[in-house]
Amino acid sequence: MRVTAFLVALALAGPASAQPAPSLALAIQAGQVGERYDGYMGFATTPSVEVRRLVAAVNLRRRNLYIELAGRRNVTAAVVGVATGCQLLRNLSPGEAYQLPDGVWRRWSPGQPAPVPDQCG
Repeated sequence: MRVTAFLVALALAGPASAQPAPSLALAIQAGQVGERYDGYMGFATTPSVEVRRLVAAVNLRRRNLYIELAGRRNVTAAVVGVATGCQLLRNLSPGEAYQLPDGVWRRWSPGQPAPVPDQCG
């Protein structure tokens, strides 16, 4: 069962997309931290302990939201996460790091197509 655009919009509007702390925003801009295809943030390089803590908090909020939304739609939290990941990858800003299912970290450049995995359609 596919997750609807409405469900993805709910996930993006929740606490998972709140303005990041300044140190996390700087780590994102520097390409240390980025979005993964599965709807969670990850580490493209080794960040500070503070940034690790902030990413863990974001991922915990996202996981809880994915579980809640999955229960409403009778899908798995992983399905919600991947659907959200597709949307997050489509909304990257130039220079931001991202990871596709192959596990390789890249940085998005203007002029490139949106970096979305095949399952995003």
